[in-house]
Amino acid sequence: MIGTTDSAEPAPLWVPSPERIERAGITAYLRWLAVERGLHFDTYDALWRWSVTELEAFWASVWDFCGVISHTPPDADGRRYRQVLEERRMPGARWFTGARVNYAEHCLEHAGRPGNATRVMMVCESEATGRREVTGAQLCASVGALTATLARLGVGEGDRVVSFLPNIPEAMFGVLAATSLGALWSSTSPDMGPAGVLDRFRQIEPTVLLAVDGYRYGGKDFDRRAVVAELVRGLPSLRAVIFVPHLDRSATLALDDGAPTVITIAEALATPAAPVFTPLEFDAPLWIVYSSGTTGMPKPIVHGHGGAIVESRKSMRLHSDFDERDRFFWFSSTSWIMWNFQVSALMSGATVLMFDGHPAHPDPMTLFAFAARERATLIGVSPAFLSQAAKAGISPAASLDLSAVRTVGVTGSPLTEEGFRWVYQHVGRDLMLYCISGGTDPGAAFLGGCPILPVWPGEMSCRMLGCAVYAFDDAGRERIDEVGELVVTEPMPSMPQRFWGDHDGRRYHDSYFVEYPGKWRHGDWLRITPRGSAIVYGRSDSTINRHGIRMGSSELYRVVEAFDEVADSLVVDLEYLGRPSLMALFVVPRPGVEVDDSLQRRLQAAIRSQLSGRHVPDLVVGIPDVPRTLSGKKLEVPVKRILLGHPVDQAVNRASMANPASIDWFIDFAARRATAG
Repeated sequence: MIGTTDSAEPAPLWVPSPERIERAGITAYLRWLAVERGLHFDTYDALWRWSVTELEAFWASVWDFCGVISHTPPDADGRRYRQVLEERRMPGARWFTGARVNYAEHCLEHAGRPGNATRVMMVCESEATGRREVTGAQLCASVGALTATLARLGVGEGDRVVSFLPNIPEAMFGVLAATSLGALWSSTSPDMGPAGVLDRFRQIEPTVLLAVDGYRYGGKDFDRRAVVAELVRGLPSLRAVIFVPHLDRSATLALDDGAPTVITIAEALATPAAPVFTPLEFDAPLWIVYSSGTTGMPKPIVHGHGGAIVESRKSMRLHSDFDERDRFFWFSSTSWIMWNFQVSALMSGATVLMFDGHPAHPDPMTLFAFAARERATLIGVSPAFLSQAAKAGISPAASLDLSAVRTVGVTGSPLTEEGFRWVYQHVGRDLMLYCISGGTDPGAAFLGGCPILPVWPGEMSCRMLGCAVYAFDDAGRERIDEVGELVVTEPMPSMPQRFWGDHDGRRYHDSYFVEYPGKWRHGDWLRITPRGSAIVYGRSDSTINRHGIRMGSSELYRVVEAFDEVADSLVVDLEYLGRPSLMALFVVPRPGVEVDDSLQRRLQAAIRSQLSGRHVPDLVVGIPDVPRTLSGKKLEVPVKRILLGHPVDQAVNRASMANPASIDWFIDFAARRATAG
């Protein structure tokens, strides 16, 4: 509950072994700091505090320890940049001025080494095409060939290249080829409707589109060529389309007369070539990602080359703890920021494992079975996926060999304590549960894990190095062991350069810096525990405020979704003007379960006894599906607005939803309640 504290410290679910600590990248970093900088830290907290007070020294150490490649000639001190940070200010911080870098060069550094020519750098398993491997030599040759093709099409520094592709190797070739030239990359998954894609791409006026013929999901084929034709008609800035026959290798793309040039991916990759990298300023724009856009046009967020490089180097080596010995797998679509993190994983030298299809088809074990076959050492999923796996009653470790798994990553929304325990009971006992929170907007995780720290149930183990994250009260004061707004008080290299088209910077400023001037307000409820771990309680704009006592919605979901009868849930607190507030709990029942008076009473009793009598819902209603964003977040605020009578087109943007039809139930429900008075 907002404002409360734990009375006793919980026992950790996992404590790293001496062997894990010895192998950890952060252990090597601490030794390096001692030798190269004369710095010694006895605790993680001491290291973190140094990293957020001595920003310049910390990020310079990341640059040196992780080996950032800069084409700027070295100065007298051997530095390949003029200054780490010009001024501590947000927005507007400028990092590593004078450096000349390229993101794609860092991603292909390992693949381009002579010893890795035959080493498998990528594995993709697709429902449509089966299993594919890409070696280091093949990766470099494909990126080089596509880079040359894009250059022939007139793509250069500052142009935008976009994709309508699933999570397949061609998407990886595309982002690396475009960014090697200094063009900006932006992608959406082909399961997104044309309106949602055009809402994104029209804002940035792309010159080249990489598009797929279709995809297979859950055993069903989806031909998307008509959608591609609609996208081309809606994007007059396009000069060319690179067509990727994925569902049907013999597929062709027919466009209107006068449409842009169409070439196939086979033609684009026909002439292998060595990659060529354009040296760019550290803050040169890299890619454009999008806010969820649940109630309006998605914000086109521009991240930079240098920020993505140093943040990825830091998080991979010091926190998520993987390197060239590992096999990295994070289940994602090309519409989610975690797909970009998957691309960045190439920087570590790890083999990247990709999965294109339904994670639970033909059965709930599918994703875990893929990870077991490929000997994944890191598996990344969403809390919703873990909840569904738990509800399905599976125990992957009981029937699969998951002994290679060292880390399970989780992000997208808060993971409940029960979810933590399920992982350790059914996936593996000796692994780091690496829950992270941050995401699309900052291009980084604010909170996460560390291989030298314990894992406590329901908690992220630490604030990430270089991330000055605090819980603030309304007056802007730091709180420990109390819930407050998640605020970042110091700049980070990965923070957005700007929003595309936001020429005066007003939209960017108003999105993060209004409530606490000069500080980034992220919009989450956060509690920092006395031991330095962190708990996120959900979005602060969807808080339940009952009788003056606030509660994060994730607290209530933890209780409700522990019921075997409940597959999913959503809660909103409706505050009517001139009428008593109404707290409504919507639950998706398991097959064969009815949301009757008995279940309602038991849910209400559990909430009363485990949380608060003030937060017992007035109404418990069964629904077919919980509306979610493309990244899996529950759409609490849009549902609340619809139920309060806001126009639907102003309350929710269907194109931003993973399951747009699910909102229709709430529209009908609101209409029925309005009719009933």
